Amino acid sequence: MRRQWFHLEPPKGWMNDPNGLCCFQNRIHVYFQYCPESADGQGNRWWGHYEGEDLLHWTYTGIMMSPDCKWDRDGVYSGSAVEDQDHLLLYFTGNVLYDGDYDGILAGREGNTLRAISTDGRHVREKDLLLTPKDYPADCSCHVRDPKVWKEEGLWHMVLGARTRENRGIVLRYQSTDGQRWQYVGRIQTKEPFGYMWECPDRFVLEEEEFLSFCPQGVPSEEFRYQNVYQSGYASLTEEELGVFTEWDMGFDFYAPQTFLMPDGRRILMGWMGIGDADYTNATITEGWQHCLTVPRELYRTKAGRIGQRPFREWRRLCMHPLKWAANMAVPAPFALEGRTAGDFSITLAKHLHIDFDQAQGILRLHFSSPELGAGRKERRVRMGGCEEVLVLVDSTSVEIYLNDGEVVLSTRYYPGEGPIAVSMRGIDGDIWPMEGMEVKYLAT
Repeated sequence: MRRQWFHLEPPKGWMNDPNGLCCFQNRIHVYFQYCPESADGQGNRWWGHYEGEDLLHWTYTGIMMSPDCKWDRDGVYSGSAVEDQDHLLLYFTGNVLYDGDYDGILAGREGNTLRAISTDGRHVREKDLLLTPKDYPADCSCHVRDPKVWKEEGLWHMVLGARTRENRGIVLRYQSTDGQRWQYVGRIQTKEPFGYMWECPDRFVLEEEEFLSFCPQGVPSEEFRYQNVYQSGYASLTEEELGVFTEWDMGFDFYAPQTFLMPDGRRILMGWMGIGDADYTNATITEGWQHCLTVPRELYRTKAGRIGQRPFREWRRLCMHPLKWAANMAVPAPFALEGRTAGDFSITLAKHLHIDFDQAQGILRLHFSSPELGAGRKERRVRMGGCEEVLVLVDSTSVEIYLNDGEVVLSTRYYPGEGPIAVSMRGIDGDIWPMEGMEVKYLAT
């Protein structure tokens, strides 16, 4: 099966959460959860590492961090990175499982918070134990993980995802004067319970407003919201309360996003283009690898005050001359489909992946008419007041759909096989842009 052209994916094995996204020593660093020997994700988690001179030229350098001490012996789980003078400080969760018959929720597991130090972004010099379960509030279960750390006005801050013993998702807050010794200062939660566990918290500022991104598990599905097994979204954050939760992505494959700042000031988001415990799968498993990351997305504030997502602007450097649209075309991946609409429209890729918008009902549907093409994916529905702009990025096995300049985004994997991809459109005035691939080198596999 053809490797992807502009989505980062593992050389082999299993990839999930992006970790420690940052710029350090004039390089972009993308770490990720990694099971190098298992395409189905069985086994301990490690950290793999991509390093970029920019967002189009990447080098995979291999495994950056492994479970090699008593505090993380059963996996180095998700975390974040902070530049501190000439060092990169990596904060992460060390997973420890006890022998015996435990439920893993109220007993039998540790989620330790550790810090690793790197001088080059590729190798870990040392690890320090920062927090153990005795340092978490007494009402927390064994599930506390995924530290996001930042510095602000000389003070260090940390948020951790957590599940209480009463099965309520929360975020824990800690502060430090040196980035090593931490004190619990409170929690973030909704007025009413919203899921049983909050994973992958990320606090960030966008256009002078503070936000919290997090992944609640256990939220009941609705017709037009929360359609995945686990959710991922954001809410405005003040000292008084958490705002309305808004999903980042309405497609089949998106979870555990993390943001970072580029040197030019852009707030970039990347997510895992996959999700755990789904009832669909990925055809690349038979090839020895599974999952990928989304393209980098630039965040901005919409006129309505929400967060919009645009694919990183550098993607246009990959575009070649546009193709004149015909009623039905066959286009080799990768390519972009870009256009404007004025009411109902439809797009069909590979004859069985459909994007349909019904203006009268205000409903957009992303659905597969072939179980094979979607590897078990069926349908996602979005309620929209209208849709005027469409941008679809089409890779070998991934599709990202940006509507109304990224006010609504849907991501999905698909498996059209080898050869050009059949494209048909109705109700769209636009172009198809054949693309080149980004550069990815492999120093290790």
